[in-house]
This record gives sequence, structure tokens and C-alpha cells, in this order.
Amino acid sequence: MGYLEKYKQWTTDEYFDAQTRNELLALENNDGEIKDRFYKDLEFGTGGLRGVLGAGNNRMNLYTVRKATQGLANFIIKQGGQEKGVVIAYDSRRMSPEFAADAALCLNANGIKAYVFESLRPTPELSFALRELGCISGIVITASHNPPEYNGYKVYWEDGAQITYPKDVEIISEVNAITDYSAVKTMDLETAKEKGLYHIIGAEIDDRYMEELKKLVVNPIAEECKDMKIVYTPLHGTGNLPVRRILKELGFTNVYVVPEQELPDANFSTVGYPNPEDPKVFTLAKKLADEVGADIILATDPDADRLGVQVRGTDGEFVLLTGNMSGALIAEYVFSQKAAHNTLPANAALIKTIVTGNMADRIAAHYNAKLIEVLTGFKYIGEQIKLFEETGSNEYVFGFEESYGCLIGTHSRDKDAVVAVMTLCEAAAYYKSQGITLYEQMNRVFEKYGYFKEDLVSVTLKGIEGMEKIKEIMGNYRKNPVKEAGGLKVLKFRDYEKDTITDLATGDVTPTGLPKSDVLYFELEEDAWCAVRPSGTEPKIKFYFGVKGTSLTDASEKLDKLVHDPAFAVG
Repeated sequence: MGYLEKYKQWTTDEYFDAQTRNELLALENNDGEIKDRFYKDLEFGTGGLRGVLGAGNNRMNLYTVRKATQGLANFIIKQGGQEKGVVIAYDSRRMSPEFAADAALCLNANGIKAYVFESLRPTPELSFALRELGCISGIVITASHNPPEYNGYKVYWEDGAQITYPKDVEIISEVNAITDYSAVKTMDLETAKEKGLYHIIGAEIDDRYMEELKKLVVNPIAEECKDMKIVYTPLHGTGNLPVRRILKELGFTNVYVVPEQELPDANFSTVGYPNPEDPKVFTLAKKLADEVGADIILATDPDADRLGVQVRGTDGEFVLLTGNMSGALIAEYVFSQKAAHNTLPANAALIKTIVTGNMADRIAAHYNAKLIEVLTGFKYIGEQIKLFEETGSNEYVFGFEESYGCLIGTHSRDKDAVVAVMTLCEAAAYYKSQGITLYEQMNRVFEKYGYFKEDLVSVTLKGIEGMEKIKEIMGNYRKNPVKEAGGLKVLKFRDYEKDTITDLATGDVTPTGLPKSDVLYFELEEDAWCAVRPSGTEPKIKFYFGVKGTSLTDASEKLDKLVHDPAFAVG
């Protein structure tokens, strides 16, 4: 069926509600928009759905959410897991509560219990609740840090991590097998409650989650550090209540929340693009921090799984830490303090993704921990935790990715900005008791392990043409791999889709040892590197760069030269 036929079906079939049909009829003379909404189904990828809100089979709406849920329900039934149930959380985005309720009622109509949070909750708490309640699966309605016009739908399995191979492929197959939206089951809320299928959860899970976080404290907060001034912004998302609660229960008395960004706002009206990687989201927080004389500024993204950090430098100005820097800062604190307290496991492991900086390797080596590298996506870190539990091969201590996500402990199997806030503030208080600021400690980490510096360049290419352009760019790099960049030779070329590592000097080819993924990685001289990959959640192609210098100035110069090399320019 072509896109115009699908459009006609959605505008005439009374299965689709009047609001949906009217929205589409208003596009009658806009062929480009019609094509974009109907040329393909919104892809249920390896983590779930993510897309622009609106009517059409290539948009996030009640019908695409129900279809995805029906596919998940079919898989759960085949696994014999319907009695265990599914837990559902959602964030502050448009349609999030409605999508959560509709997903629950679809599950209920298939005889599967649903445990739905009473109001918005962070993604990591969903991961925690799934295992706490003994459910077979979990769903979180969120588009993370995407712009306001987006929403998404992520699926978790009973280990608490997002679905990975082979379950992701099997669930995708079930979703794709549904070609008739009217075949999707649903039921009304009252009937679902009467049958004991629809359950509301909330405070009791919050309490248990908080208790698990507090077990991870290594150094209780010293009295002289409890008045440390912290500015925090939830960026209109789910972090506000849990972050404030954990800091209060740890004893911090001067936590200032940015008032304009405290409450949920589906339009993210003060920032637009609620991404803690973007320095612009800190504008109001920095203003407040200067007013109160804050030591640090913290920002969590809308579903509170990623943390952005700014620390006050020696000149009094705030410095934004990259995800690699904050991850290394937390890793060094956790490993050093566990070592000092003799609680660091002999078989400790530190996990990072393939596009995360190389300082992680040095930290792991220093503490005799195993360094494990996984594909981009925190679900692969969660997968390793499960493997450790099954085999006893290693004990998880810390994992992080360059995009501001990390996890301390195993209460969650996804990145957790709430526990990251807790640990970073604990670290700040500990170093303050030693007469050191976080900024000074970051410099000590550089001095100890090397002056590593990284950058990320994202190029947005929207629509059908953009998708084709991204494929073309990746294809060109595969056919003609870069041999030199930034004045440095490429030593090895990794193609994760082909599972190959090619030594450019000898021509020898070895496997990557990781699952196939559309990622290219160039290993350069002097510990430099570049990786290229399409975004899994936005219409972008991403270029990751990393260097090691003899000083921060030297590293900055090397990085600038590499980032601006014509070999990685997209025309």
C-alpha cells in the first residue's frame, strides 16, 4: 500500500478518531507532509519507538503506541510471562500519561497485569521497579532529551535493562506482524480495574528506590560540608522530587532549584531543547548560582537518566564538564574510595561504550579492574551486569557513556541521573572536606591519567532525503576509509556492521567481538580516535572525536585540528 492509500485509509476509516482524521484532512494539499507521515511505519527499533507526535503511521500517537504494545503483549504471552505483569512509567512530555494508560489497557485486554505509576517518574526508577515487582517487562514513555515535538516508548525486560538481542528482534517481529490497527486489543479502565489487571503504584516504590540509593554512599556527608550550595534544575522533567529528596536525606541543606524550570512543562518553554549537553540550558541555573554563590550546578534531562554538571573554576566562572569528564570524575571517586575502604572487589569491572573517551581505560588499569567496551547504548552495559550475575566473572562497579549517562550500583539496569547527582554531591562534599574543589579534583585526574579531551559534532539531516544522505555518507566512509586526519595517521579501522578491525599497516583483519552495529571507528596515532554513526533517536549523523595531549592546551589544539579536518566534513 502506497503512502497516499494509507493516508486515505486514515482519513476515512472511523476506527481512527475524529481528531486524528481532521488533523490529516487539513494536510490534503500538502503532499510532502503526507508522504513524510505515511511513507513508512514508525520504526520499532531495538529499544522501542521514538518520533514526532502527530497523526499517521510514521508518527507517535495512540495508534502506533497500541500497535507496539500489542506486539509486546503477543511476545510476553508466547514467553508465558503474562502473570508477572508489566510496569509502566512516563515523563512530562505531551501525551505521555495518555500513552502510558493506553499501553496498560492494551496489555490488560490481553490478560496481562499492568502496574502504572500514579504520576511522572524517572526512567531509572522504572528499571528499579521492574525487578522490585518481579515483572516480565517494563515500558517507559519518554523521548529523553529530544525537542518538545517528540515522544517515545522504550521497552525493558525482566532483568531491568532495555531489550537486547535476540529478544529485541523477536519483539520487533511481533510488532511488524500487525498490519491491521483494528486488530489491536484494548478495554476500558473501569473494567480493567474490576478484573484486577490495572494497578496504580507510587510512594511505596519511591521509598524502596531511595533506600537502595542510600546504600551506595561511601563517605557520609561531613557536618562542615552539609551547607555546600548546590543549584539544580530538572529542566521541567521528572527529576525534581527524587533529586531533592535524596539530597535532603543525605543532609544537604542548601539546595536551590531553578524556579522557572522546577515544574513539568511539555513545551520545555525555558529551553526548547532540554539536553544537559547543551550549555544554553544552564542559563537560568548559572544566574541563580551566581546569586546564591553556589559551588556546583546540576541539570537532569526530562526522564532523569542523564546528568549535566558545571563546576566553579579557579577564576570564579563556571565550567561545563563533558560527559567524559563527569564520568571520569565519578569513576575515580568511586574506585578510589572503595579501594581506601577495602571494599573494591578483586574482580571489579568498569564498563564504557565504544564512543566514550579513553581515560576510562586508564582508571580501570590503575585499580586493576577489568575494562569492558560495549556498543553505544546503556542497554549493553545493563546486559553485562546480567552476565556478571549469571557467571560470577566480574562484579560491576561503574559504567558510563559520553552522553552524560552513568550508573553507580546495580539497583537500576539503566543510566541513573538521580544516583549520579547523589554520588557527585557526595564527592564534592568529600573533596571539600579535604580542601579541594571539584574543579581542582578534575585537574588532578587529568594529571594522574593524561590530558584526554573529546568532542561531538552532530549534523541534522531530516526527512527521507536526510535518511538517504546519512546512508550515503556511511557508505562512502566504508568504501574509502580515512587514512589520515588532524595530522595523524589512522592505524586501525573498525567497521562494527561488518564485524571487522582492519590494520592499515599490515592489512590484517580481525573481528570486533561485538554485535553488528552501524558504527565506524578510526584508531589514530597518539591515542587519538574518531567514530561515526547515525543517531538511533534523531535524524542526525554523529562524529565523535578524542585526543590525548601533553597539557589541556595541547589537547585542545590537537582536538581542534582533528574536528576541523576535511576528512570528517559533511557537505
